[in-house]
Amino acid sequence: MEAAVAAIKPVDTLAIPLGPGAPGGFLHSLGNDTPADRFSDLKVFGALLPDLYAIFARPSVHLKSGFFGPAERYLRDTGADVDFVPADFRRFEPTLAHLKPRVLAIAGAMPVDGRVSLSLHAGAFTTEIANVIADPSRVLIVECSLNFPHTFGAGDYQHSIAIEDIDFLVQSDRTALNLADVVASDIESRIAEIAVSYIHDGCTLQTGIGGIPTQVATRLAAGSGGDYGIHSEMFTTGLMRLHQSGKVTNRKGTEFDGYSVTTFAAGEPGLYAWLHENRDVRFLPVNVVNSPEVIARNKDMVSINGAMGVDLSGQVIADSVNGKQFSGIGGHEDFVSGPGLSTNGRSLICLPSTSVVNGVTISRIMGRLPEGSVVTTPRHQVDVIITEYGAAEIAGLSIAERSHALAQISHPDFREQLLSTADVWPSD
Repeated sequence: MEAAVAAIKPVDTLAIPLGPGAPGGFLHSLGNDTPADRFSDLKVFGALLPDLYAIFARPSVHLKSGFFGPAERYLRDTGADVDFVPADFRRFEPTLAHLKPRVLAIAGAMPVDGRVSLSLHAGAFTTEIANVIADPSRVLIVECSLNFPHTFGAGDYQHSIAIEDIDFLVQSDRTALNLADVVASDIESRIAEIAVSYIHDGCTLQTGIGGIPTQVATRLAAGSGGDYGIHSEMFTTGLMRLHQSGKVTNRKGTEFDGYSVTTFAAGEPGLYAWLHENRDVRFLPVNVVNSPEVIARNKDMVSINGAMGVDLSGQVIADSVNGKQFSGIGGHEDFVSGPGLSTNGRSLICLPSTSVVNGVTISRIMGRLPEGSVVTTPRHQVDVIITEYGAAEIAGLSIAERSHALAQISHPDFREQLLSTADVWPSD
C-alpha cells in the first residue's frame, strides 16, 4: 500500500470507479498516511463515493464527480473542492478517454488463477483499463480484499485483469458498501402496487434503489408470476431475493439469455456473499448494459425509475433540487428511452405526489418547472408517470392531453390548480 500511495505524484490525475468499484483502503491511505503538503494539485475523477475520505478535504485536491451521493454532498457543503461533471453513465467512458488520467485505481476480488476479478463494478472502466495497460507512462493500481466477491463477465467481456498487467496489486480488509434496504412508506407501497400491475410473466426488469424498487421486487418475489429476466444497470438486494424466489429464468430473447445482466452491484452484505462465484449474474461494461438499443432487444422490458419532479409536459427532474446537484444522471434517460424503442417495452417513472420542504407541502407534479431547474430526462422519452393516485400513460399524447393526464394523478390539494394550468398549457 505504501508503494501504491507513493506512486501518486504531487501534481497528478487519478480516476476511481463509481461506488463499489472505489478502492477504499487506498483512498484512506492517500489521505491519512501522507503529509499535509504531499499534494499540490491532485485532480481525482470519480462518482458516488462509498465513504468519506480525508484526501478530499485537502485544499490542493480537486474531486470531479459524475454522480453525487451523501459523501459528495457532505464534502461540497463543508467547503471541499467538489464539482459535478454532467454526463450520463455511458458517457463516463469517452469522458475518461478524453481526460486520460495518469493513474487508475480500482477495487477487485482476490486473485484466482493469475487473474483479478473486478468484483462489483464493470462500469465505464473496461476500455480505459486496457488503455492504461498498453501505455507504460500510466499506472494501474488494484486493491484486492477477501470481502469482495469473485464475479464474472460474459462473452468477450472477461471482467478480470491478468496479474502481470497490474502495476501495484495491494491487499486490504475493506468491506463493500453496506446499502441496507429502504423500508417503503405507505405511499411508496401504493405506488409499487400500481407499478407491479404493468409487469406480467416473462417481463425483463430493471430496478434501482429505494423504497419503491425494493417493494416492487418484494411483491414479485411473493407473487404468483414468474419467468422474469433481469437487465439492470444496478444489481440490488431486492433483485437477489427475486432470484432466490425461483422466479427468474432470464429468457430475455437476447445474446445474454440464461443470466442476469448488470454493470455494478450494491446492497446488503448477504448480496455480496450470494454473488461470490455465482454465474447467474454477469457484469458487463456500461456501454453495453445501458445502451438503449440493447435494452430494447429484451423481451417485454419494464424499467422502474424515480424522479424528484415532473412538469405538465412530462419533463423529468431526477438529479437536482432547485438547480443544486443532489445525485446524478446515471442511466435514467437510457432506461427510460430504451423500452420505448420496442413495441412491448414500458418505462415507469415513480414518485410520491408531494414532498415537504421547510415544513411546507409542495406538489411534485408541477405546472411549470421552477427557474434554475435542470431537466434529467426530456419529455419525448417519457412513457408512464406513477404517483399514489394513479398512472398517467403519456407516450403518444399531445401536450394538452398529457398535461391533463398528469394533473389527474397529482395530490387532490393541488389538482384543481394544475387542471386550470393544463387548460391553458398549449397557448400559455
